[in-house]
Amino acid sequence: MIAPSLLSANFANLEKEIQMLNNSEADWLHLDIMDGVFVPNISFGIPIVSAVKKLTNKPLDIHLMIVKPENYFEAFVQAGADYISFHLEGSNHVHRSVQILKKLGVKAGIVLNPHTPISLLEDTIKDLDYVLLMSVNPGYGGQKFIEHTYKKIEQLKNLIKKSSSKALIQVDGGVNIHNAPKLYQAGADILVAGNAVFTDQNPTLAISKIRNSK
Repeated sequence: MIAPSLLSANFANLEKEIQMLNNSEADWLHLDIMDGVFVPNISFGIPIVSAVKKLTNKPLDIHLMIVKPENYFEAFVQAGADYISFHLEGSNHVHRSVQILKKLGVKAGIVLNPHTPISLLEDTIKDLDYVLLMSVNPGYGGQKFIEHTYKKIEQLKNLIKKSSSKALIQVDGGVNIHNAPKLYQAGADILVAGNAVFTDQNPTLAISKIRNSK
């Protein structure tokens, strides 16, 4: 699957960009929420999510790069989130946060930064719907892919199998048509792509190529 990241879209023509995504093979729309504290950047918040929800026919995948994410779960669900992931590094009560998301009726995911070991998921993996592995350091688009990510995908895949978990593996950062086949082969289920989609002369075709690459 592929989840184009709206962070790379043209916000002066956001409705046009979303209509393009609606007519593409995109599976989810990925929205990066940054607070300028957890990561050194600020993106957009709840009003944008609400506006996007009214324009799209795709599920909204909300990636919270913020401190105390649990304080905002309900607001993002009300805004239209279908999937919500939060950073392990930014939450003091990970298990409780996952359970809150479950009670709110959305799919729950945990995000790991490039330096965070897979082993820290051992106690929560069975409760998760998906795990997002950052393949760049979070906070900015357009960064170079970190090659160690392939090994982490394989480690996560092994943990999922060992735990009889049904969690999907999502990868975000530096994804493009060149590394997509290897990411899928390593075990990734969902690829988040920003620049590789929105800077392409034919974004719809770029989505199709990344989604169907082997």
